[in-house]
Amino acid sequence: MKYFVTAIGTDSGKTLISAILAEAFGMDYWKPIQAGAPGDTETIRNLVSTSSIQFHPERYFLKMPASPHDAARAEGIEIDLEDFKLPNTENLLVEGAGGLLVPINDEVTMLDLVKHLGLPVIVVSNLYLGSINHSLLTVEELKRHEVPVRGIIFNGEVNKESERIIEKKSGWEVLMRLRPQRRVDRETVKQLAGELRNNIDQL
Repeated sequence: MKYFVTAIGTDSGKTLISAILAEAFGMDYWKPIQAGAPGDTETIRNLVSTSSIQFHPERYFLKMPASPHDAARAEGIEIDLEDFKLPNTENLLVEGAGGLLVPINDEVTMLDLVKHLGLPVIVVSNLYLGSINHSLLTVEELKRHEVPVRGIIFNGEVNKESERIIEKKSGWEVLMRLRPQRRVDRETVKQLAGELRNNIDQL
């Protein structure tokens, strides 16, 4: 099983959720483009307990915390879509950078990378004022490009009406509802991974 984790925007909780998914289902992890240090790969390495999880190196590790196209330009790099090849592993979780329309270069976006890799998507929708619009724009874009979606994960304080309307209009399965955590460490991730496995047998 291989999935691409995307979100409705930046700072959505993709990395924590990727750690939970990797821990729950023993999936290897790959962040194709990292913009800004410390990297998400190292963060997840410190959050998971399963020793068999493999961490594949970033194709591009950019220093500036910015849009990939901007960070790459600052370092005199042109990111090429053809440079991205899936690591050779059976179970893989790929984490994107920002949302679907974040530019990789002047021509292509994160959505183009999703299509290039040919992976189904798991969408993270963090809950805030305005997240309905951002979530449904993401829904429409994925449907317009006929990208397969495994399901959606809500992240944030309970907002039943926002969650209801996004679920209704997307038609996607809700894989998890992640509420704010007092602390985030290995024990937290292990507990949340167990709860996720109790809700869905497999991805």
